[in-house]
This record gives sequence, C-alpha cells and structure tokens, in this order.
Amino acid sequence: MPLYEHVFISRQDLSSAQAEGLVEHFSTILSDNGGKLVESEYWGVKTMAYKINKNRKGHYAFLKTDAPATAVQEMERLMRLHDDVMRVLTIKVDEHAEGPSIQMQKRDERDSRRERR
Repeated sequence: MPLYEHVFISRQDLSSAQAEGLVEHFSTILSDNGGKLVESEYWGVKTMAYKINKNRKGHYAFLKTDAPATAVQEMERLMRLHDDVMRVLTIKVDEHAEGPSIQMQKRDERDSRRERR
C-alpha cells in the first residue's frame, strides 16, 4: 500500500486533549477503510504566518499512514467537512523517515539547550 504523511491544523480554542482526540478519530476512519496509522505526533499550539478563519494560532498534528488511496480520500473528505479542522496537507512519500519529525527534534534541541545553562 502507498505511504502518506498528513499534517492538519485544528482550531486554537480546542483543548489539547480534544485536538489529540481528532487524531484518534481520523485514525479509526483510516482503519475502517483498510488503512493503518503508522505513527502520529501532536506538535502543540503554534502561531501561524497568517490568519485562517480569524484564528492566529492552531493545534498542529502529524500522521504517518499506510493506506490505500480510497481510504486517504475518505479521511481527507471528512477532515475538510469537520468544523474543528482548518487546514489539511497530505503528501505521498516513498518511505517514512525513522525517528521523530523535524518539529519534534527542534523541541528536543531547545530542551537540551536549557539544561546546559
């Protein structure tokens, strides 16, 4: 099956538990349609470069999936219809990178710099 990576932004007024619940919700949609969630990361609340629907910040989540195209299309369709999701980006990749994503690596570097001081 093809490999995909998804990043979606949800509204800033959600709690972090609700934002992580969206990841679980969309992973069940994938599994119901024959796909599987390989890995997911919650990146937290980040400031966006420009306003989207009058929001300056948003909850970012990253998903690595192994799913057929029909399952991905259904998940994207439901993401775009969901009121809490503001933006969705999906790309097809040849293989998933091992370890945490760049966003999570940056967070780890910041934590290690604070410890040295």
